[in-house]
Amino acid sequence: MPDLLDHPTAVRPGEELDLARLEPFLLGRFPGSTGPLAVEQFPSGHSNLTYLVRLGDREMVLRRPPFGSKVKTAHDMGREYRVLSKLHAFYPAAPKVLLYCGDDSILGSPFYLVSRVTGHVRFARLPGLIPDCRRKTSGNALERLRYWVTGSIPTTPTNPIE
Repeated sequence: MPDLLDHPTAVRPGEELDLARLEPFLLGRFPGSTGPLAVEQFPSGHSNLTYLVRLGDREMVLRRPPFGSKVKTAHDMGREYRVLSKLHAFYPAAPKVLLYCGDDSILGSPFYLVSRVTGHVRFARLPGLIPDCRRKTSGNALERLRYWVTGSIPTTPTNPIE
């Protein structure tokens, strides 16, 4: 069985965060946090950059636009933050939002932090699975989301999105 978890690794060159600015900012928002700040990067993803941030024993996930991005609407961190903050109330498997920062002086762009949620990552191509199995796996994930949002189990079969 392939490993479907997205494991954090060292931050890619050119995508480093300014830890000297980030650490005091986080310590001011999370009183009582102690210990060093450590950052790794999740290597998968297709758009925004995603980092694992450890502040002492607290683990969080930070999302920010790619460096040099000039298309604000394509990488709207405020919009992602607002959607996730609403989604978590109806779908507890979604990460809990922790904070949004629109101050570019901290990391050069807006960013937000969410709680870390581990689990299988749904990649466009699940390794080793035939197309029909991938379609059923994705359909099951959508049904789970539908159940959490509506609170009802479907009474008729549904077709996964083709």
